[in-house]
Amino acid sequence: MATTEHERGNVTVFVLLLVTALMSMAGLVIDAGGALATKRQAATAAEHAARVGADALDSASLRSGHPVVAPARARTAAHSYLTRIGATGTVTVSGDTVTVTVTDRYKTALLTLIGINRLDVAATAAAVSINEDGN
Repeated sequence: MATTEHERGNVTVFVLLLVTALMSMAGLVIDAGGALATKRQAATAAEHAARVGADALDSASLRSGHPVVAPARARTAAHSYLTRIGATGTVTVSGDTVTVTVTDRYKTALLTLIGINRLDVAATAAAVSINEDGN
């Protein structure tokens, strides 16, 4: 099969486009998996920090028999936990519920080839303080 002069290089362009598409798909698979793992770590950190915060009970309420979360102590305890594990996030307290949002960043491996250097992730968890009766 003879090729003409104007057909030269068509295969090269096709292969180049195919390789680019395959590398992009591989980047999506690898880097999306890495971002999901980072998000799961952030979710675990948020869950633990929320539990630590929900355990920060007001001393006076313990003596009265009706324990409630001390908001300032809960925020401090949750932030201290996040600092101890090297995570960053926000803590809010509403009644007996402590909500923690942890943010993190995954540095991409293959998606940097198409200009995506990082993927930002966030996870939120809440914990409710309960007394020994389960209320």
